[in-house]
Amino acid sequence: MFKFLKEKLGLVKKEATEDKELIVDQGGFWTIRESKLTDILWDLEVSLMEADVAVDVIAEIKESLKKELVGKKLAWGANMGEAVEAALRKSVTCLLSEQSFDFDRYVAEHEKPVVVMFVGVNGTGKTTAIAKVAYRLQKMKLGVIFAAGDTFRAGAIEQISLHGDRLGIKVIKHQAGSDPAAVAYDAVEHAKARKKDVVLIDTAGRMQTNANLMDEIRKVKRVVEPDLIIFVGDSLAGNDAIEQAKAFEAAVGVDAVILTKIDADAKGGAALSIAHAIKKPIAFVSTGQEYDQFQKFDAEWMVKRIFE
Repeated sequence: MFKFLKEKLGLVKKEATEDKELIVDQGGFWTIRESKLTDILWDLEVSLMEADVAVDVIAEIKESLKKELVGKKLAWGANMGEAVEAALRKSVTCLLSEQSFDFDRYVAEHEKPVVVMFVGVNGTGKTTAIAKVAYRLQKMKLGVIFAAGDTFRAGAIEQISLHGDRLGIKVIKHQAGSDPAAVAYDAVEHAKARKKDVVLIDTAGRMQTNANLMDEIRKVKRVVEPDLIIFVGDSLAGNDAIEQAKAFEAAVGVDAVILTKIDADAKGGAALSIAHAIKKPIAFVSTGQEYDQFQKFDAEWMVKRIFE
C-alpha cells in the first residue's frame, strides 16, 4: 500500500539535514516539526483513500503519526523517512490489534454443540469460508454439522452439499424457498441428538439494504441463539465491505470477521477499516481456494503484507 512513500521518504533525510531551523542544540540532534510532515501526511492520505481505507481510519492514523513524530528528536543525519515508516507501522499494527479472538480456543472450551452463524452478502465467498472453517475443525477432531440456511439463492443448497460430500459432513437441508430458521433449528437438534460438536449455519447472502431479508436473518438468530455470529467480508470490496459490516453489526451483532480473497488484495484497506469500523476482531483470512488456504489473522503478518 505504501510503496509510493519510499521515494518521498528517501528525500526527507537530505531536506532535513539541509534545514538549519531544525537544529535544536549543539549535541547533534534535530527535532521533527509538523510543517515537515505535511507533504508526507497528504501523500499518505491519498494512498489510504485509493486503498479504500475509511475516512475516520485515515484521520486516526494521521493523528497517531503526529503524536508519535512531532517533537521527536533524531540524531543529526538520521533518516526521517525511516522514523515515519516505523511510526506508520506502529499505528497500523495498533489498529489491527485493537481486538483479538482465538476461535479455536473458544470452540474447544465452549459447551457443545457450538452454534456458529455466518452472515454476509452474495459473492464474498461465504459458503467456501464455512467449508474452510469446517475443515479446520475436523483437524481439531471435532464433529461438524452444516445447516443449509441459504434457501433463497438458486444453487446455494447444492453448493454447501458439495462441500459436505467432499468433507464427509452431514448437511441439514430443506427445499429451496423454505424457512431458513427451521433449517437452522433442525441442524442444532440433530447435533444435540448425535452429539456433534459444532453447527455451522449458512445464511442467504443478502444485501444489507434488503429489509425483508435482514428480518429473516434476525429470525434465525432468535430461533437458534447462536454462540457466534461471523461476518464474511470480501477484502476486495473496499468501502462496500465496511458498510456491510456496519449493517450486519447493527442488525444482528457480529462477534468476529473472516476476510476472503486476501491473496488478491494488495491494498489492505478492508482489514484496516473493518477492524476499526465495528471494533470486532478479524478471526481468519482466506488466502486461496483450497480448504487449507485459510489462516488465523495475525496483525504483524498483515502489516508486512501492507508494507512489502
